[in-house]
Amino acid sequence: MWINEVLANALLFPSDALHYVASGTRGIGVLLEFDGHALDIDRRELTKGGVPVAMEPQVFDLLVYLLMNRERVVTKDELLASVWKGRIVSESTMAARLNAVRKALGDTGDQQRLVRTYARKGVRFIAIVHDTSNGPSQTAERPGTGGKPCLAVLPFANLSGDPGEEYFADGITDDLITELSRNHGFEVVARNSSFAFRAAPSDVRDIGRQLRANYIVAGSVRRAGSNIRVTAQLSETDEGRQIWTERYDRALADIFEVQADIAATVAARLDPEVGIAEQRRATRKASTALEAWDYFRLGTKSFYTASDEANQEAQRLFRKALELDPELAQAYGFLSYAIVLSMVYFDADPLEARLAEVVELGRTAVALDERDALCRFMYGRALIAAGRYKEALDELQTAREINPNLAIVHCGLGDSLTYEGRIREAIPFFEAAIGLSPHDPMRWAFLSYRALAHIFAGEFAEAAKWAYKATRVPNCHYSAFSHRVVALAHEGKQEECKAAIGELLKRNPDFSQAIAQRRLFYVKDPKQIASYIDGLRKAGLPFGSPPRNRDKRV
Repeated sequence: MWINEVLANALLFPSDALHYVASGTRGIGVLLEFDGHALDIDRRELTKGGVPVAMEPQVFDLLVYLLMNRERVVTKDELLASVWKGRIVSESTMAARLNAVRKALGDTGDQQRLVRTYARKGVRFIAIVHDTSNGPSQTAERPGTGGKPCLAVLPFANLSGDPGEEYFADGITDDLITELSRNHGFEVVARNSSFAFRAAPSDVRDIGRQLRANYIVAGSVRRAGSNIRVTAQLSETDEGRQIWTERYDRALADIFEVQADIAATVAARLDPEVGIAEQRRATRKASTALEAWDYFRLGTKSFYTASDEANQEAQRLFRKALELDPELAQAYGFLSYAIVLSMVYFDADPLEARLAEVVELGRTAVALDERDALCRFMYGRALIAAGRYKEALDELQTAREINPNLAIVHCGLGDSLTYEGRIREAIPFFEAAIGLSPHDPMRWAFLSYRALAHIFAGEFAEAAKWAYKATRVPNCHYSAFSHRVVALAHEGKQEECKAAIGELLKRNPDFSQAIAQRRLFYVKDPKQIASYIDGLRKAGLPFGSPPRNRDKRV
């Protein structure tokens, strides 16, 4: 039976068992029957007497894992590693999911006919199961839970000519797997599985098929005396194309510090590269075949386009993703942040109901995945918009602790500290954001928010410099042009300011002091707002009045 091959994989790599079977997107074609139920893993469908049984995605994954490991008691740690991808969850959360499995099967915690709990040991599926699988299905879909992409990090090659240096290359690989696992935007194949390909063939398409991975990270390490050179590359496995590569040279002072530094740097670079690749993949996919993750990724593509129309399209796509998968945490986070940005940059007013909605969406994202740093960041931005500054700073600091490699989190921390008047503390965070992700789709914001911090500090020459850098980024929003006008006006550079006003009005012909004041609703200190508006006044921009009847959204 085909199921035996699947179980063999699960026994060989126990931490990867769910990676191979739980999501039903591996094209395995597994059909299991028990107690009047039929479980079709390939279709992610549970039926009772031919009638579909509704199950949340994570509950379904938990059931599959218990079934695929029914010959033994499964420990809590295994469930955390496989079903929850290593995230820390409370005992009550795990108990609730087990109870949901039992309820879907007509079982109870008292009866335990099908799913039995063994005190201080774990859980086991105890019913008799019949395997009626027909072998692999003809159409294998995407790997990854809920359509998320899956990355495999192959052992970095030791090019130093000394077998004794193998440990250093392996150390970088191990650290990189650890750092990438902090990112909940994709899955990462466990070490045991990827290290089985130390002497792998060069064709990443073949490796991708065997590891069920969408992307392969590979690289090499060359040591010469007290210097080290590390190369890393990212390839997609559908067509075997290399989509990113970079080289890192370091002086080898503290070997473990160098390992950690390079791993963190590579992990930070890979995040936006995978995001862009996923957007392109979703764009190429036929509309009739789009799934929740595809709608989410298409939403992020619109999200990074600085226009009101694109923002509204992003919101629509995120809501569509949530219709299909109500547990997609990042879709809640991005939807919350998209609405926040519609109030900060576009025509939406900061109405009480809207502010309450963004906070609730952000809170839901964190509740669904409390170890997702990006969700924490977006919840923090929603709290800033709602004027809950201390809570926002706490969320952003937590996000940084969870994933210190996420550039946008550093930018958010710098921005939040700016509103607290702690600008000297804020600047290093803006620097870290750019250093971690110099090609980030939001890098214009990293530069623009730094310019705003310098304006609030009265450092207008610095503000003008960073605002100018922001305006050179292709998808830059008009706010960066406004920051430059303010800085140049305060400096008294009338000719440069006049040219900057021309660039600003090309992008927003209606711009005025009133519009700027309306968009700075989230700034805590009235003195900071007054300094900004005074710069616009010095530049000669009219006070104007807020546009009427432009915000039709609730």
